[in-house]
Amino acid sequence: MIIGVPKEIKNNEFRVGLTPQSIETLIDNGHEVIVESNAGIGSGFSDEDYINIGAKIFKTPNDIYEKSELIIKVKEPQLSETQLLKPNQILFTYLHLASSKNLTEQLLESKCTSIAYETITSDSQGLPLLTPMSEIAGRLSIQAGARCLEKHSGGSGILLGGSSYSPPANTLVIGGGVVGYNAALIADGMKSHLTILEKNNERIDFLKNEFPKAQILNIDDINMEDIVSEYDLIVGAVLIPGAQAPQIIQKKHLQLMKHSCVMVDVAIDQGGCFETSKATTHEDPTYVIDNVIHYCVANMPGAVPRTSTISLNTATLPYIQKLANSGIEAFCKNSAHHLNGLSTYKGMLTYKPVADLFKLTYSSPIDIF
Repeated sequence: MIIGVPKEIKNNEFRVGLTPQSIETLIDNGHEVIVESNAGIGSGFSDEDYINIGAKIFKTPNDIYEKSELIIKVKEPQLSETQLLKPNQILFTYLHLASSKNLTEQLLESKCTSIAYETITSDSQGLPLLTPMSEIAGRLSIQAGARCLEKHSGGSGILLGGSSYSPPANTLVIGGGVVGYNAALIADGMKSHLTILEKNNERIDFLKNEFPKAQILNIDDINMEDIVSEYDLIVGAVLIPGAQAPQIIQKKHLQLMKHSCVMVDVAIDQGGCFETSKATTHEDPTYVIDNVIHYCVANMPGAVPRTSTISLNTATLPYIQKLANSGIEAFCKNSAHHLNGLSTYKGMLTYKPVADLFKLTYSSPIDIF
């Protein structure tokens, strides 16, 4: 199979779909891999690194999309990229279709087959290809929030961990899954005063064991209006796989919050879990509503592309190998977990939560394969 790796073009996105090491494995499996020039430079991989392991370099994205049977990316394709997609071509990347009806319709119009990293499942009921980036985004959320709290960033001027002579900031993490756990890990390590909201009782018990000094509360027992005024930093880490995130914090809550407090919405790829969230970029990451600083960068792990690319490839490579070695039909037939990743197939929408959200026609992938 001819596998193509285009350069990412989303704002300040420096990750790359495949590392040289991953490509070497795919070439050893008998596949041809073509890479757009400078696709890996932001992650520390030069064209020469790719050439040395047997990949071919092409100058333009048009070359990559024209020649490839399987496209490996990191972020969802932009409009200029969806226009290059072809029928009988497979796209394997993060898609987050619940945040964009336009992208969904563009993929359907292209008649390509698209598979979303974030909806492939596992026997443990996890999301194995989303987990690496969720972990990184969770950890970054606290770093980003801490920077936004600094006075020169417009924040209240409070140090997240305080000092020997001054109390720490109060941090609220909404959601105790992979993102929330990793956000809590860093907030706790920085000595912030930590509260976590979670609804699953088993997960609550786990979090209490992991963070004995934190306050762990069941979100179903909480009225947000009663608690939002306490916090300097709020991290939204709520995920419904493949579907739009619930809006936990409403616009009316902002008037109750501390002046110049910070909200970091890690769920922004799925539409955001704050009513006032709108996607931002690394170039222009924040905006202010009702004196509350919003940080809603849609590709947070792109800030640390070396770590992110290596982490992502560690998780995705076995799936890419199976897909390239067996083809799309066998890949989907042989595993219900793989089938859960199928988003579009030759002009058909095969992911029900997205079809329901946008009121589009749904085609069951079980009936297709």
